[in-house]
Amino acid sequence: MKISFLGAAQTVTGSCYKLECGETRFLVDAGMFQGNKEIEKRNADTERYDPKKLDFILVTHAHIDHSGLLPRLVKKGFRGKIYTSEPTRDLLEIMLLDSAHIQEMEAEYVNRKRNRRGGGDVEPLYTQADVEKTLPLIETVQYESAFEPAPNITVRFRDAGHILGSAFIRIEYEEEGKSTSLLFSGDLGRPEQLIVNDPAVAVTPDYLFLESTYGNRNHKDDSNSLDELAEAVQYSHSHGEKVVIPAFAVERSQQIIYSLFLLYKQGRLPADMPVYLDSPMAIRATEVFRSHPEYFDAETRRYLQNGEDPLDLPNLKFTLSTAESQAINSTPGPAVVISASGMATAGRIKHHLKHNLWKSGASVVFVGYQGVGTPGRKIVNGAEKIRLFGEDVAVKARVFTINGFSGHAGQSELLDWVSRFHADRMKIFLVHGEPAAQQEFAGLLQERFGLDVHIPDHLEEAVLAPGEVLETVRHAETARPSVDWDFLVGDSERLLGELQNRIAGLKEKTWVEQTEIRDRLMTVNRLMVELISEI
Repeated sequence: MKISFLGAAQTVTGSCYKLECGETRFLVDAGMFQGNKEIEKRNADTERYDPKKLDFILVTHAHIDHSGLLPRLVKKGFRGKIYTSEPTRDLLEIMLLDSAHIQEMEAEYVNRKRNRRGGGDVEPLYTQADVEKTLPLIETVQYESAFEPAPNITVRFRDAGHILGSAFIRIEYEEEGKSTSLLFSGDLGRPEQLIVNDPAVAVTPDYLFLESTYGNRNHKDDSNSLDELAEAVQYSHSHGEKVVIPAFAVERSQQIIYSLFLLYKQGRLPADMPVYLDSPMAIRATEVFRSHPEYFDAETRRYLQNGEDPLDLPNLKFTLSTAESQAINSTPGPAVVISASGMATAGRIKHHLKHNLWKSGASVVFVGYQGVGTPGRKIVNGAEKIRLFGEDVAVKARVFTINGFSGHAGQSELLDWVSRFHADRMKIFLVHGEPAAQQEFAGLLQERFGLDVHIPDHLEEAVLAPGEVLETVRHAETARPSVDWDFLVGDSERLLGELQNRIAGLKEKTWVEQTEIRDRLMTVNRLMVELISEI
C-alpha cells in the first residue's frame, strides 16, 4: 500500500491523499489550494492525481479546501464514484457551483487583460458545466455503515462533528491475508457545538492521518459568546442602528441564526428587530441544513420535536436579490444583518460596512478568523478607517470579536480525542496544519502518549504495511512553492498601512510609552533593513 500526500501537507489547504492498494487507486478528499499565487498554481497540476486512473474518491466534508478540485478532476477524465454523506452531497452542489462561477469570472478578467496586450485566452480551472457532470457521480453513504468500493477495501464514515455531514473515514485493506487500517480525521469539530454532534470516538487504526490546524493553540473561552452577541444586539437596538455580522455562508451563518434563536427564547432579541440573512449561498445552505434534521445533535432535535425550529425566527428575512439587499440599508431603524464574506473581503458585506461602519451606534460582530491584510483584520486590530470601494470609511461602530463559533478542535480537544486510542502500534501522520503548529503538536503527542509521529511534506510518498512504514520518498525540489514576491511585497505594503493607522494613536500614550514603542519599532526597522539587504 502506498500513500502520496498531494495536499494539506505542512499547510492547511488543498487536502488530498492518493492511495494505491494493489491495482486500486483512489483519493481521500480533493481539496482546492487557497492562498498566494504560487500555491494556487498547484490547482492546475492535475497530472499527479492521475484522474483517468482513479477508481473512486472519498470526501470527508463540503468545505472547498477538501472538495474544490472534484470538478477539475472530472474535467480531466475522472469517471468513478464519489462517496460522501447526504448533507455533504447537497452542500457540494451549492459550493461547487459557486466555486465554478468564481473560476469563470476570474478567467474572464484575466482574458480581458491578456487580450488588451495581444495574448491568448486562458481556461478557467473548471466551469459550471463541469460541476453538472460531477454531481451525478456522487453516491451517498450513511455514518457507521461499512461498504466496499473495491475488492479487499472496506470503508466506514463516522461523524467528525465539524460541519453538517462531516466525517472521519476508516479504511481497511486486506492483502495476502494481512489487514491494514487507516483513519483520516478530516477536520475534527469541537465538543458541544451548536447543531452538530460531538466528534465520534474511533477504533484505533494502524495509521492515523490527523489534522493539526490548531495544534499549537486552544480557543479562547467561549462560555460568554451568547452574552457578547446579546450585548451587541442591545447596544445597536438602543441606538436605532444595525448589527453587521460578517459570516461564512456554510456553518457559521447557521450558528449565528441558532444563537439568535436562543436569544429570542430568552427574551433578549427585541421583537421589533428584523434579522436579515443577506447571502444567497448562506440561504441555500440553511435550507440544506433544515432538510437533514437527522444529522442534528440531541438538543437541536428536542427543539424540533417541541415544534420549534432553531434555524428560524419570527423576524428572520431572506434577501436573495440585489434589490432586497440594497433595501436593508435604506430602511431606517435597528436590524441584524448576517452577510458574506466572513473576512469582509468581497460580496454584500462590504456594502453593509460602507453604510454602517461610520455610525457610532452600529455594531460589527466578527465570529471567525480574520486573515492578515483583510478588511476584517484591520477593523479588529483597531484601524481608525478602512478603504471600501475607493473611499475611506471611518470606523466608529462598536466592534465585537466573539471566539466561540470555531468549527475546528483546539489543541487540548485534539489531544483528548487521541487519548481514547490504544496507541501501542498506531503511527500518526500530522496533516492539515502549518509547520510551527505541527512541530509543537508532534512533541506533545510523543511526550504524553509515546506515539510515533511523522510530518509529511508536500508530494511525499510512503509505503505502508501493518504497523510499520517501509519507505518514505520526499520530492524536495517540487514540494514547496517558490516565493511569490508580488504577494510578499503587497502583504508588506498592507501591513505598513495598518502600522500607519496604529502609529497615529501614539499621541494618546505617555511620553515613556511613546519612547519604549519608538525604540522597539526602530529595532524592528533595523532588522528589516538587514534582511532586505541580503536579497
